[in-house]
Amino acid sequence: MARKLFGTDGVRGEVGTFLTPDLALSLGRAATAGLPAPASGDAPRVLVIRDTRESGQMLQAALAAGITAAGGDALLGGVLPTPAAPLLVRRYGFDLAAVISASHNPYADNGIKFFGPDGFKLSDDAELEIERRMEAGVGPAERIGRVHDLHGTQEDYLRELAVRFDGLDLSGLRVLLDCANGATFAVAPEIFCRLGADVTTVAAEPDGRNINAGCGSTHVEALAGRVAEGGFDVGFAFDGDGDRVLAVDRRGAVVDGDELVALAALHLKVEGVAMTVMTNYGFHAAMTAAGVEVATTKVGDRYVLEELRARGWRLGGEQSGHIIDMAFCPSGDGIASALLTLEALGGGDLADRRAMEKLPQKLVNVRVADRRATMEHPDVAAAVERESAALEGRGRVLLRPSGTEPLVRVMVEAPTAQEADEACERLVAVVTAAARAA
Repeated sequence: MARKLFGTDGVRGEVGTFLTPDLALSLGRAATAGLPAPASGDAPRVLVIRDTRESGQMLQAALAAGITAAGGDALLGGVLPTPAAPLLVRRYGFDLAAVISASHNPYADNGIKFFGPDGFKLSDDAELEIERRMEAGVGPAERIGRVHDLHGTQEDYLRELAVRFDGLDLSGLRVLLDCANGATFAVAPEIFCRLGADVTTVAAEPDGRNINAGCGSTHVEALAGRVAEGGFDVGFAFDGDGDRVLAVDRRGAVVDGDELVALAALHLKVEGVAMTVMTNYGFHAAMTAAGVEVATTKVGDRYVLEELRARGWRLGGEQSGHIIDMAFCPSGDGIASALLTLEALGGGDLADRRAMEKLPQKLVNVRVADRRATMEHPDVAAAVERESAALEGRGRVLLRPSGTEPLVRVMVEAPTAQEADEACERLVAVVTAAARAA
């Protein structure tokens, strides 16, 4: 049986047309029915948290109904960043956690993803088993569970951050935080204030529909202008569920996940890092110079996490701002990553960072009818080989099909922006012609 519902980050889609209350109820019921009975004889305990989307409360109610119908207790933790789920599961020994969020997607979408009792996202096999139970149907439970409001969850999460960053003194630092009108709107400014920073926030007034709307890590340009104009020392932009972050230095320059991981890798003195194929060539050069091994994965934080677990490494991430520090949390955590960046700087200025030298990058999305046929066209393979040879030792070429859209992504990194633009233009022309012929 092939997976039909779960993607690379849970079940996600438009509310009402794909993600309905009925589907949420079925997911909650099937996920809970597969849990082993606690040795204590009590009901399995399932934590449920959400972001600020207007559909969150509806889906939370439906998910809780499914959990209790299968004999579990649903513990409602309220609005919290996604990484709070694995942290709280581990702290309190819950049997499962569910996060209702569509991350950086617009408000009309939502999603449901699960974390196991070990704090890790469920495996592909576990998700497939949930789908099997949904398809087969779940019989009535011997007893129904209950729904409880779980109080103090924000403070629990803040305590985890405070313990990890005990000794980090941000006194006098002027920080601008873009909370994307999402799950970080309360906890992010609070922890920065507790550590002594002078905090100003934008996009920290969620109304259920303004999450990620022209703000957050997917629209960091707005924050960049405000940091420079307002005389702030640094800025951070989170996404809707708080598992990623991008930074802005005092001059208004955007600092992406590659640079943030490079800073952390040198600070933590790690032996290796896991990064995706999208990572800038300059990152690899910097890590080679520092004696840090780099493992390359497919795009997606779940693949980064798999590589970290397989190798027993601590640190990894994505250019988009997903950064995983396994010593703190087995998930991307935007707030923790922002604080790790400031810890790595040791009171220094982000504008003076020297962790890596980014190569100019050009990325173009080419719309195609058949991704596979286009990628396998001999002219495309020949063009990639030709451009790669011209950049050998100085840059790189990457072509990959989108996993969700009818696109082929063409990326070139070269020593100069002009060389990157010209090589990318030549490759796009070949891909476009091949798409027409496919």
